[in-house]
Amino acid sequence: MSLKLPGSDYGVAEHAHRYSRVARLMPHAEWDAHYELVASIEALKRKRNAVVLAHNYQRPEIFHGVADVQGDSLALARWAAQSEADVVVMCGVHFMAETVKLLAPDRTVLIPDAQAGCSLADSITAEDVLAMRARHPGAPVVCYVNTSAAVKAASDISCTSANAVQVVESLGTPEVIFVPDQYLAAYVAARTRVRIHAWRGRCEVHERFTGDQVRDYQQLTKAFVLAHPECPEDVQQAADYVGSTSGMIDALHRHRPARAVLITECSMSDNVCSAFPETEFVRPCNLCPHMQRITLQNIRDCLQRMTSEIEIPRTFDIAARRTVQSMLELDGARRA
Repeated sequence: MSLKLPGSDYGVAEHAHRYSRVARLMPHAEWDAHYELVASIEALKRKRNAVVLAHNYQRPEIFHGVADVQGDSLALARWAAQSEADVVVMCGVHFMAETVKLLAPDRTVLIPDAQAGCSLADSITAEDVLAMRARHPGAPVVCYVNTSAAVKAASDISCTSANAVQVVESLGTPEVIFVPDQYLAAYVAARTRVRIHAWRGRCEVHERFTGDQVRDYQQLTKAFVLAHPECPEDVQQAADYVGSTSGMIDALHRHRPARAVLITECSMSDNVCSAFPETEFVRPCNLCPHMQRITLQNIRDCLQRMTSEIEIPRTFDIAARRTVQSMLELDGARRA
């Protein structure tokens, strides 16, 4: 697939048109205050032949204002690999930018803030994976895509929250090592007969939610509750639906609830609400401090200066790429 960049200049009319995407979230004056930065970013994108990718957890002015593509981290990386852009700006956290670089090694990949990390990815190292292998000899390692390139290189295959069960079962082994998220591991273990040896990593945002909160939302608001599998097990058990960010969006399309609660990073509710005008989104607001490091200002700055470029060390880039591509090949075979 060949994906070309838009060539039209960004002006006041286009800025006003994009406001419809965020009209439920902010007054017109607040949106207009972003005009100068958005117009500057659009001009730099044309100059650099660049695309801006925005994860579902990004601020609305980024997600709707300057992103060429929005979605989950793997979908964004796959899109970047097929685009004609010379430069890719990943508005997300560091492991996401690394995944883009793994799948698009010939592109210049930038992250607006190099310090945008991830508590879950930071919970495990390649050495930890090797120690798990020593404790469970012969068991293959499945690593969640929310890991560093070094951890991916030490693993056998990657997975997402959407395909984790299928990846685990594809290995054809009685047991697997699953890293790093203990709650996603529990979600998988409840849906397969494969024995799961889990690392005890957690996302600092998702672990703040509780099952009691979910039950309170259901009782007080009669809302349809959708939870991410990175949430604790009591949250998953209480929710009406459990799945990935893309799965949540699909479920909203299917159910079209009058009220909905997304038990995940709260920017996602802001970003999807315009697609569901008939649904009232009740927002339990847990913001990811790492995602919030990305701003219009530092997107502009990184495109101006071409700073914070992502490089994967040669010592493990091939092994890390193989881990992600093995998952993609499995996905392709399953869909064929």
